Amino acid sequence: MKTISVHKRCANYETYRAARVKSLFNAERGDRLDIELETDIDEFDWQIGVVVGPSGSGKTSIGETFFDGGIYDLKKAWANDKPIIDAITPDGDFNAVTSALSAVGLGSVPSWLRPFRLLSNGEQFRAGLARLLLEGEKEVVLDEFTSVVDRQVAKIGAGAFQKAWRRNKGRKAVILSPHYDILEWLEPDWIIDTKEIVYKRGCLRRPKIELEIVRANGSYWRYFKPHYYLDLPMPVAAQYFVGLVDGEPVAHLAVAPMFQNGYYRATRLVVLPEWQGCGVGTRFLNAVCQWHLDGNGRCGRILPVLFHTSHPQMAAALRKSPLWIQKSAVLYQKASRTPFQMTQGRGHFGGHFRAVQGFAYIGAEAQDA
Repeated sequence: MKTISVHKRCANYETYRAARVKSLFNAERGDRLDIELETDIDEFDWQIGVVVGPSGSGKTSIGETFFDGGIYDLKKAWANDKPIIDAITPDGDFNAVTSALSAVGLGSVPSWLRPFRLLSNGEQFRAGLARLLLEGEKEVVLDEFTSVVDRQVAKIGAGAFQKAWRRNKGRKAVILSPHYDILEWLEPDWIIDTKEIVYKRGCLRRPKIELEIVRANGSYWRYFKPHYYLDLPMPVAAQYFVGLVDGEPVAHLAVAPMFQNGYYRATRLVVLPEWQGCGVGTRFLNAVCQWHLDGNGRCGRILPVLFHTSHPQMAAALRKSPLWIQKSAVLYQKASRTPFQMTQGRGHFGGHFRAVQGFAYIGAEAQDA
């Protein structure tokens, strides 16, 4: 058994104002905090525990009883003159850094090129989590978890963090938060609620995100363009699709005919930052591509969909998916007029000096055939 024992004392002040407060609010004294709680935390394997409750109810004091490293600060020691892509484990592997950033939902490439101090609160929160994943801390306590971010960012960020954290067995995190709305997204192994001073094993499961996909016109692009890492003209003869959650746009995709090569071509896939890390983007892309493969696209053609990306984590996800096959990989420049060498066929960079990987959506039925 692990006994949570917190006893804090200060002077029982008798000043005029202190006495007046006691009289007005029937508060006889505020000089002590006592918490005694029996738990079985030491008797089973766990990775994420949560201490939740109102401010001033003893969360931080309970957190300090865990481990020896104190409270971990997600904002500590960030370089002011380096983009976060360089500031996170500078001597580490590039792909590991981009993978960690994407895993916690910070997949917006332009954000990777900014110093930590210029990121929004939500981006700073996620960048801190990405660095934590790579620093190899085995046991951490995180205080005021998600307290400074929008509640939507908080929930999606909590879900993304717990999924990434659990990939490495043996690591333990104690989350301290005044917000109950993140509990089901964290799916904790145990919970201590300081409002009622109770301990319980976690049995919560992340809620399912209901995604609605609608055909739209190109006007929706203005909401997503600031989060897109290329600056290209709109595709010719494209149809546009928007993913909605509770009626709010969260994802965007354009699909244009490429009939001369026997394909449709999908482009401009963007998931808004507050929804990154929860799997919405992949679900959205697959659903739109399947819709075209079923013969619902322009001219009713039953054709696979090509999709090109420079994002290393998106490319890795599509390589692992049985619904996709890789068609090309433009990864280096040749010293000739031929723009780039591909694994299959030839391609171009769309006017941008960047590595590109191409995939074709074949769907579940083709995979089973």
